[in-house]
Amino acid sequence: MEILERINFLKDEINKSNYEYYVNENPYLTDFEYDSLFAELKELEEKYPMFRTPDSPTQRVGSVSEKFFPHKHKYRLYSLDNSYNAEDLEKWYERVCKEYNKELELVCELKIDGLAIALTYENGIFVRGVTRGDGVTGEDITQNLKTIKAIPLKLFEPKNLEVRGEIYMPKSSFEKLNQEALQNGDKVFANPRNAASGSLRQLDSTITAKRDLSMFTYTAIFEDETDKTFKTHYDSIQRLKELGFKVNPNIRLVKNIKEVIEYLHEWDSKRFELDYATDGVVIKVNDIAIQKDLGYTARAPKWATAFKFPPEEVKTKLLDIELNTGKTGVVTPVAVLEPVQLAGSTVSRASLHNFDEIKRLDIRIGDDVLIMKAAEIIPKVIKVVESDKHNSLPQYQPPTKCPSCGADLIEKEGQVGLYCSNPDCESLMCAKIEYWASKEAMDIDKVGPSVIQQLYEKKMISNPVDLYKLLPQDFMMLDLIQEKSASNIYVSIQESKTRPLNRLVTALGIRHVGKETADILTGEFPSIEDLKNATLEQLSQVEGIGGIIAQSIYDYFHNENNLKLLDELKELGINPSAKASKVSDKLSGKTFVLTGTLENMTRDEASEIIKSHGGKTSSSVSKKTDYVLAGTNAGSKLDKAQNLGVIILTENDFLEMIK
Repeated sequence: MEILERINFLKDEINKSNYEYYVNENPYLTDFEYDSLFAELKELEEKYPMFRTPDSPTQRVGSVSEKFFPHKHKYRLYSLDNSYNAEDLEKWYERVCKEYNKELELVCELKIDGLAIALTYENGIFVRGVTRGDGVTGEDITQNLKTIKAIPLKLFEPKNLEVRGEIYMPKSSFEKLNQEALQNGDKVFANPRNAASGSLRQLDSTITAKRDLSMFTYTAIFEDETDKTFKTHYDSIQRLKELGFKVNPNIRLVKNIKEVIEYLHEWDSKRFELDYATDGVVIKVNDIAIQKDLGYTARAPKWATAFKFPPEEVKTKLLDIELNTGKTGVVTPVAVLEPVQLAGSTVSRASLHNFDEIKRLDIRIGDDVLIMKAAEIIPKVIKVVESDKHNSLPQYQPPTKCPSCGADLIEKEGQVGLYCSNPDCESLMCAKIEYWASKEAMDIDKVGPSVIQQLYEKKMISNPVDLYKLLPQDFMMLDLIQEKSASNIYVSIQESKTRPLNRLVTALGIRHVGKETADILTGEFPSIEDLKNATLEQLSQVEGIGGIIAQSIYDYFHNENNLKLLDELKELGINPSAKASKVSDKLSGKTFVLTGTLENMTRDEASEIIKSHGGKTSSSVSKKTDYVLAGTNAGSKLDKAQNLGVIILTENDFLEMIK
C-alpha cells in the first residue's frame, strides 16, 4: 500500500499547490518542484493504472469529444433583472424591504463578463460541469472544465453540492492569445468573453487547457444537511472558499442601498484596473430566509438584481482617416486616434461607418473627438468636441480613387458609400476570401488575414475556391508556417466542406444577403439546386426577402461565372450538410428580429434556438414581425418596433417562451 499512499500524497500536494496558485495567488512550490511531483505522479499512475482516479491532477487534460451532449440541470439557473441607474436600484430595494419594515443587508459582487456554469460535486469529487444553456438544459463540457485549474477536482471535505460560477479569460491571457493568433495568421477574438466561450467549446480539451481560463464561484446549493444551516449568502460564499473554490475578493457586505451606490461609484472606473472584464455589479439580499420568502418571478429571483455600467466615453485626437476596401468593394473610413484608455484597453482606431457619417458629424482631421465602445466591444466616434480649433481645420473631402488599386470610386444606386470600380482589386478579393473563411460563413478556423494575404501575393489563390485546391506543403511556403501549422490549416479547410447550406450561402457574398437572410433563404430552399431553379416570384414570396433582395439572389444564381464557381465547388467536394432537425413547433409561424447584446447567448445562438423551435428570424422590423428580442444597447430596430406596436421581449422573456 506504500504506492497508493505515495500517489495520494502527490495528488494532495499538487491539488493544494493548484489551490494556492490559482485561487489564493500565493504559490508555495517552485515550478521545478511542481513539475517533479507531477511527473512522478504520472509515472506511478501509468505503472499502476488501478490507482488512477477522476480527481487526479493528471486527468485535467486529455480527451477529444465528437460533440457535446445536452444535460438537464438538476436545479434551474435563473437569469437576473437589470438596473441601469440609481433610481431603478432604489425602487428595487424599496420593493424588497417593504414587507419587512426594515433595511435589509445586501451583498455586492462584481458581475464577471464570462460564461455561467454549473458544477456538480459528489462526496467532494467533481463529476459534472454543464453550461447555462437556456437555464433548464445546458451542454455537458466536463472534460474541458477539468482543464481549468481554478476548478477543484477534489474538495478539502467530502461534500455534496452544486456550485455556480463564471468562467472567464484574464485580460492579460486574452491579449497574449490574440498576439499569438496574429503572428500565426489566425483570426483574433473580439473580447475576452468570446475567447472564453470559444475555448470552452473546443472538442479537444487539450486546446482548452492552453487557453488559461479561470473561474469565480458566486453561489452554491448545498445538499448535505450539515451545510443547510447558513443564514446568510455572505457566509455561504466564505464556506465555498474554505472548500477550495475561488471567490472574487471584491465581494462586499453592505447595510443598505446607499452603500451599494457607493460601491458602484467606486468600481465604475476602478474596474478597468482589474485583469478580468466586468460589466456591472450583482446585488443580492444577504438573508437566505428572506431570499426564500421573496422567491422568484417566472424568469428571475426577486431578491437579486444586476446593475449594468453605462458605456464609457473618452476624449482623444483624430490623427488621420484611414481607408479600407471591403469584400463588396465599398471603401470604409476608419479613424486613426491618439492612443487612449477606454473601457480597460488602449484604443488607437475607431469606426466612422461611412462618408455620410463623417459629413453629418463634420469630422475633420485634427479634431478632438469623443469615442465610446458599442456594447463595450467596438470603438466608434460619436461626436466632435466643440472648440475654436475645429473651424480652422479643413473640411474632410471623400476620396475619388480606390486606396488599394487606384481605380475610380463610384456610387451605386440606392447604396450609401463609395465603391471601387475594379472587380479584380486586390483588397476586394482578399476581403472576399476573408469573409468566406469567417466564423459566420465557412468558419475556417486557421485561415486568417495574414495567411490569405500571403497566399494571394504569391498568386497561390485568386478566389475562395482556390483554398480547396491547396495541399499541406503549399502552406509551408508561407512565412512562419511550419509543418504542423501547415497540416492544421489544411485540415481546417477540408473540415469546412461539410458546413450547413446556410453557411455556404452566407459565404457566397450575394449582394444584400447576410447570415440572417441566408438562414431564411435556405429554410425555404434546402439545396443549391433548389436555389438555382427558384423563380423571381418564388423568391419574392419568402417572408423577410423583399423585391430588391430577391432580384439580387435571382441574378446571382443566373450569372454564368457564379454557376461555374458553384460547379467547381461541387467537384472539389464542398457538400453542405443538412440543417439540424427541429426540437419543437413552439415558435412555428412566428418571426423574430434580434437587436442589441444578449447576456447569456450570442444573437447567432438565439437565432439557432428560434429555428430549432420552428420560428424564423428577419433582419428588419415590419408589421409582419411578431417579436423583437432586444438586448442591451439595442438601436433603431427597437425604436421601430415600439412605433409599430411589435411585442418586445427581454432575453428572460424569450427563455421563458421556449421552456
